Amino acid sequence: MTYITKPKVSHPNLPRNDLGLTARDYEGAVSTLCAGCGHDSITAAIVQAVFELGIEPHKLGKMSGIGCSSKTPAYFVSQSHGFNSVHGRMASVTTGANAANRDLTYIGVSGDGDSLSIGMGQFAHIIRRNLDMCYIIENNGVYGLTKGQYSASADVGSTAKKGPANRQMPIDPVSTAIGLGATYIARSFSGDKSQLVPLIKGAIMHKGFSLLDIISPCVTFNDHEGSTKSYAHTRAHFHHVIDADFVPPAEEIVAAYKEGEAMPVELHDGSKIVFRKVDKDYDPTSRAAAFSFLRDSVNAGEIITGLLYIDEETGDMHDLSGSVETPLSKLPYEDLSPGKAALAEVMSRYR
Repeated sequence: MTYITKPKVSHPNLPRNDLGLTARDYEGAVSTLCAGCGHDSITAAIVQAVFELGIEPHKLGKMSGIGCSSKTPAYFVSQSHGFNSVHGRMASVTTGANAANRDLTYIGVSGDGDSLSIGMGQFAHIIRRNLDMCYIIENNGVYGLTKGQYSASADVGSTAKKGPANRQMPIDPVSTAIGLGATYIARSFSGDKSQLVPLIKGAIMHKGFSLLDIISPCVTFNDHEGSTKSYAHTRAHFHHVIDADFVPPAEEIVAAYKEGEAMPVELHDGSKIVFRKVDKDYDPTSRAAAFSFLRDSVNAGEIITGLLYIDEETGDMHDLSGSVETPLSKLPYEDLSPGKAALAEVMSRYR
């Protein structure tokens, strides 16, 4: 696959983050996706999020599987680490990478086909392990690389450009993630950057598995009347529940929010996410309430966006398994090799 690099020329007065880098420094190759694809809007939001967080490019790991969505890592932070795995296997590859080097920040970009069909089993177990990563599903309801067949997220009654309407029940990644125990769950729309950027920032900084289900219309195969993943349908039916502002550690900024207008949640690194209540009865810290609310919204034909659930108490994979603080990739060989005697003792337990 050929990638076209972007010109390095940029305005000298572009804003810089704490590392002295501009947003241009977090860009990647020129996109080869269709003009107007929602995935490119998501890429722009990721670039803005990692720029504002001041993540060092060489400390970022970008992971993907197969599909239009899985081309996305080529389009942001070109100076970072990246791995494009086989179809549906991003979860296991990221698990191995995280187990070996927990010091990297991991962003995985997948699609509804890559995650909810061939990769469904791996998707379930990466949630079960509460792997510390930001997992983005660019959800367009179709297989864009193979001429627009329905994916597992296509709603009942939605239509394609050709052929009959879909009659199979969809798999909702958000409801599935709530049932499986994910600790940060949000949904957004590729055309809503003001909501999407802080949700991505919060997902990246959350310690544990963060799922972002992003409705991302396919302009070639699924952006027509009758599609429930089109720009028109999403804009007509989406409903904000919780708007999130990511706030860096600064007590005076948090204090500016009046009581009753916001709910600040402190993350493990001392940073804060401030959730502005849109529905005063909605509680994003209750798994049961979130699941029930989602079911009611589906019945009402609404697409709920914003932060849907967060749990800051459950430990991630390393906490649950008792891993050493030092990444395995940085341990000397002598510490990793148990020696013949120790290995023989371990193996004797299984005889």
